Order: sequence, then structure tokens, then C-alpha cells
Amino acid sequence: MGDRVKRTTKQRMLDSAVLLLRERGAAGVTVDAVLAHSGAPRGSVYHHFPGGRNEMVLGAVRQAGDYIAAMVSESAAEGDVRQMVERLVAFWKRALTRTDYRAGCPVAAMAMDSRDIVPDAGEVVREIFARWQASLSEALRDNGFDPARAQRLATLVVSVIEGAIILCRAHRDLGPLDDVLVEVAPLLQRRD
Repeated sequence: MGDRVKRTTKQRMLDSAVLLLRERGAAGVTVDAVLAHSGAPRGSVYHHFPGGRNEMVLGAVRQAGDYIAAMVSESAAEGDVRQMVERLVAFWKRALTRTDYRAGCPVAAMAMDSRDIVPDAGEVVREIFARWQASLSEALRDNGFDPARAQRLATLVVSVIEGAIILCRAHRDLGPLDDVLVEVAPLLQRRD
């Protein structure tokens, strides 16, 4: 029971840190904000995150990165790259509307404002984006694309989805994600 409570408290804190990162960026993820949002007791911070705030923030961005990576891998296993992009777009559309356009991608948020705030953030963010691109590239190669084009298309997909999320938040409209599907999906048709 004790281990379950510890994991639950730690997970609540990580989930809160992810949401705060999505809405406020790295600067908005403070220990006090995570505690207030998660309802966790103050003593649990250094119990679960001996490295303090930085460890918590890096754990949150890794969790978010893992979640998207799993979604990409699951879709890739089904063999339809277009469907993979459709799932990512649908996920972000739900996330944006559920949060009234307040919450974007936590990995992008970390990439944009973390250099001076969280040591090692740059390395973690590069690793996450590289993993997403590698999964997409592999799926494209499995769908008949040559390796060089697969890599370029993987970069394109990650870039346009991340950019569209930012535009959706700015305009409070899902149109940019719809545009991504219309224009990018035909580029991803299976090559047999």
C-alpha cells in the first residue's frame, strides 16, 4: 500500500508538472505551483524528486515525450503513416479544445524557454524530438520510402504539427491542424 501511495503522489506531481509546462512553460513550473495543482504535501517534493524542481520538470517532459512516442510507435506498428499523423492531429485537437487553447506541447514549451531555467533541458528535448523523428522515419521506411526522404519527411511532420499547435493556440482555432492533414497526408502515402 505504501509504495502505491508513493507512486500515486509522484505521478500526480508529474501530471501536474506536465500540465503546467503545457500552459505556462518551464518558468511556470514551480514547486509551489505543482503542489497546489497536485494537492501533494510539501515534503513529497524532495522525497520523490531529490534533485528538486529541475528533476521534477525534466521528469515531466520525459513523461510527455514518452506518451507521444508510444502513440507514434503504436500507430507505426499498424503500418499506416497517414493514420499515424491523423491520430497525432486528433490528439492535439482534443488537447487544445479541452484546455480552451491554453495548453500546447510541453516538449516545445521546454525547448523554447528552458535554457537558463532547467539545466540539461536542451539535451532532453533534443533526445525526445530525435526519438519522435526516428520513429516516424522508421515507419516511413517501412512504407517504402528511401531512408533520406523518410528522414526529411519525419522532420517535416514533427515541425508542421508543432508549428500548427502554436498557431492553433494563437488563433484559438483548429484550422492549422486541419491544414496539416490536407497538405501533409498526401506526401505520406504508402510507396509500394
